[in-house]
Amino acid sequence: MQTIALQLIWLLVLAIPIACISWTSTHEEVFREPREYCHRQCQQSRSFARRKFFYVFTCEYCFSHYVSAFFLLITHYKLLYPDWRGYLVAIFALVWIANQYMSVYNRLRLDIKHEGIEIEAQQEIVNSQEKVINKKVT
Repeated sequence: MQTIALQLIWLLVLAIPIACISWTSTHEEVFREPREYCHRQCQQSRSFARRKFFYVFTCEYCFSHYVSAFFLLITHYKLLYPDWRGYLVAIFALVWIANQYMSVYNRLRLDIKHEGIEIEAQQEIVNSQEKVINKKVT
């Protein structure tokens, strides 16, 4: 059994690739076509089970559960308990931490986008002022 400090370090580290895979699969351009297919299936399928199956691939929170389960399978990471309960605690802790990482990443992207829009607006103001000055000069 690992010390609690080592378990917490593993928790924080393992959540990084889980967040990365979950976010990339459900948001980034590289997986746009499969995601659009899954989105259509979860909207148009007649079968309840089929709709829910495909929904998993469009929601980063839902998908992070499956990615976390996969990482638990390959790492055998357990949190607090040395038996099956350790897996149960670990999967939900990993999902929670991974989703916190994704929230921070999403907020950071929004801030960067907002700053870019502000810079473009300020640049347009400067350009329009330069045009007015140039008209007055000529």
